[in-house]
Parts: sequence; C-alpha cells; structure tokens
Amino acid sequence: MRIVLYQPEIPPNTGNIARLCAATRTPLHLIEPLGFTIDDKHLRRAGLDYWPHVDVTVHPDFDDFLTRVSPARLVLASTRATAPHHRFAFRPDDAIVMGPETRGLPADMLARYPDGVRIPIWGEVRSLNLSTATGVLLFEALRQTGLIPD
Repeated sequence: MRIVLYQPEIPPNTGNIARLCAATRTPLHLIEPLGFTIDDKHLRRAGLDYWPHVDVTVHPDFDDFLTRVSPARLVLASTRATAPHHRFAFRPDDAIVMGPETRGLPADMLARYPDGVRIPIWGEVRSLNLSTATGVLLFEALRQTGLIPD
C-alpha cells in the first residue's frame, strides 16, 4: 500500500498525511509541482517530529512515479468516481492517488485508469479535506487487506 499526492497545494494537509503515513508505515509519494517547498514551516509543523519516520519520495511528474515505482494498480480518489470506497476491493499493493485540493485529479487521468473510488457524502458539502479523505481511504484499504496489526 502507498499514498500518492498528485500536485498537493496546501502544506498542512501534506504534513498531516505524512504523519498518517508515519503512523501506518505507508510510503508517501509527492508528485510535483508542489504548492510549497518541502522545508515549508507549515508542512513541518503539521508533521511535527515524525518526518524522519516518513518514507517519502518526491517525483518531478507522474510519469517519473510510474517509471520508478511501477505500481501494480492505481486507485484514484475522486468525487466523480462511481465506486464507494467501502464497496471497492482494495489490494495490499495498491497505490491510492489523491488529487490537488482545489481541482482534484485531471479528467484524462481519471479516464486512463479505471479503478476509482469516492467517499460517500450525504451532508451539505462537496468534499472532505484532503488529509481526512486520505485517512478514510487508507484505513479502509488496510482494514480490507488485513494489514492493520492487532
């Protein structure tokens, strides 16, 4: 399992996700361009002192990620996906791809990769915060695949 942030824009969200990845020993991949620098104080503050425990790789673009990592399957998170996350069959080697906060994943990427999930929302909001959504998806994927230790 791995988390991929495609062109993340908000440092505290990425810092919170880095902390989540440290807590679950999940590799984190950041796809440039980033809306901040890795040494951004807001990014570091959100990740607190956990950064040394984060397996993070920064890629100059999505193609570099695909080439260097060769993920078995990409699972794209989008409010436009049809499969609810709790009915989707995650696999242990999935790469969960999250889009930028203000625009989500590009339409051509969603069209190219068939495995997309959405988190059902029945309240009066369009979407969840990126770090919250990442936590929901990661823990569901870990639960389904039996990767949560007792």
